Amino acid sequence: MTALVAYFTASGAGVTEKIADRLCRILDAEIYEIRPEAPYTKEDLDWTKTDSRSSVEMADKNCRPALADKDAHVENADVIYIGFPVWWYREPSIIDTFAESYDFSGKKIALFATSGSSDIGTEAPERIEKFTGAKVVGAKRFPASANDEELKNWAKF
Repeated sequence: MTALVAYFTASGAGVTEKIADRLCRILDAEIYEIRPEAPYTKEDLDWTKTDSRSSVEMADKNCRPALADKDAHVENADVIYIGFPVWWYREPSIIDTFAESYDFSGKKIALFATSGSSDIGTEAPERIEKFTGAKVVGAKRFPASANDEELKNWAKF
């Protein structure tokens, strides 16, 4: 099985990136950072302001922020692990852009999210299946404290 770990992070806290790096090491997988064409600023991420960029994007489920590039080697992987922080109880809109930008035919997708308390829910797996046509075989939220054994046991797809 070949795997690709693709992840998005915006806050600089690094929790999603650290989980992605560890999954990459555990799976001996290629890693790819999903980056927006226009990076998010601290003000963009201020969820308490209804006019912040992230609030506006998340209020519009059809919003598709542009990607900085489309260099993920999805075609080389059997399983694509897609990671993101939970925003407004679902995946950030940039994940939807990523999902609609590649051919996932015949692939398995496993979603991993990071959050202090919000669960990954059912909306993200349903949306990603709809956008990709691929089967989401797993979806789990991990706290920053997740250990390698927990990641390894979950990632067996």
